[in-house]
Amino acid sequence: MDTSSGFQPVKCVIWDLDDTLWDGVLLEDPQVHPRTEVLDAIHTLDERGILNSIASRNDPATVRAKLDELGIADLFLYPQVNWGSKAESVATIAQRLNLNPDALVFVDDQPFERAEVSSRHPTVRCFDATEAAGLPALPAFQPRFVTEESRQRRQMYRADLDRDEAAAEFTGSSEEFLATLGMVFHIAPATTEDLRRAEELTVRTHQLNTTGRTYSYAELERLQRSDDHLLLLAELTDRFGSYGKIGLALVERGPAVWRLKLLLMSCRVMSRGVGTVLLHEIQRLAAEAGVRLQADFVANDRNRMMYVTYRMGGFREVYRDGDEVVLEGPAGDVPVSPPYLTVRGVAGGDRAEVGSGVAVRQPARSGAG
Repeated sequence: MDTSSGFQPVKCVIWDLDDTLWDGVLLEDPQVHPRTEVLDAIHTLDERGILNSIASRNDPATVRAKLDELGIADLFLYPQVNWGSKAESVATIAQRLNLNPDALVFVDDQPFERAEVSSRHPTVRCFDATEAAGLPALPAFQPRFVTEESRQRRQMYRADLDRDEAAAEFTGSSEEFLATLGMVFHIAPATTEDLRRAEELTVRTHQLNTTGRTYSYAELERLQRSDDHLLLLAELTDRFGSYGKIGLALVERGPAVWRLKLLLMSCRVMSRGVGTVLLHEIQRLAAEAGVRLQADFVANDRNRMMYVTYRMGGFREVYRDGDEVVLEGPAGDVPVSPPYLTVRGVAGGDRAEVGSGVAVRQPARSGAG
């Protein structure tokens, strides 16, 4: 049944294998045949940027060999193949992908398994295997836009696996490991070509989001063209490749006060500390413009970390109405970026900060800014 209405967009589908992905039971018949319509659905979801994983009670080595034989092993991230609870497997996948349960879907032919997952994770949407082929047609599985980040999302997560493996093998400190990555943080005014990704970020990003507000393409286009607003998009790259365009900031520019209306960062880069770096760059731009910087914050059940980020950065509350807060940034010098990170912009004149590893360009007051 379609339980998708009224929920967050789907970010990952977790598949059972026996009598779901393929016909039959693998340990009883090594020649099981995959269901073509299910594979078609998986490929369609993958192309839309919806991730796929596995929760199966099965023998891990046998399953891995079969997935390799079928040439589909790389389609699934953090597959959980074991003899334990599928509810526990779903929890593990959510934790590894850093996703909330309401962004997950679980597909299984067994009512007991679906009931167990629903009992443990009430917001996970569960579907019978007979409904699998129709999932791409449901609204929650149809992102408004399919961006380059959407098409590359699985590969970006694969790069994260390589980073995790390199981190596990590294014997030094966390900062020493980060220094080996060669991270470059690009901050620039959003272009028209960026607006689809900007809308996608507001729809998909909930934890590291200061207000929780979503913006449509039309709203973002108007703001991007406004002389009174600055719409910034951030991308992170390292030696393993690009994390994609993972940060967004919207600043309302007044003659004496700039107001940071939205600041968000993909949870995939939470451990890299770049959310604070983006905030510092906005503080720097405001200081160079000779204005005070204020920031909106709207509390919800997921984004307290962003409030903590503001307060640890010296921001103080100047207004509060229930969950709606306005904070003001501190005067004085802006902290430099971490030594393991290079920050770059693309608009206006270059300015290098000695000793910080930072190259910043100040956005212009017209056009895209």
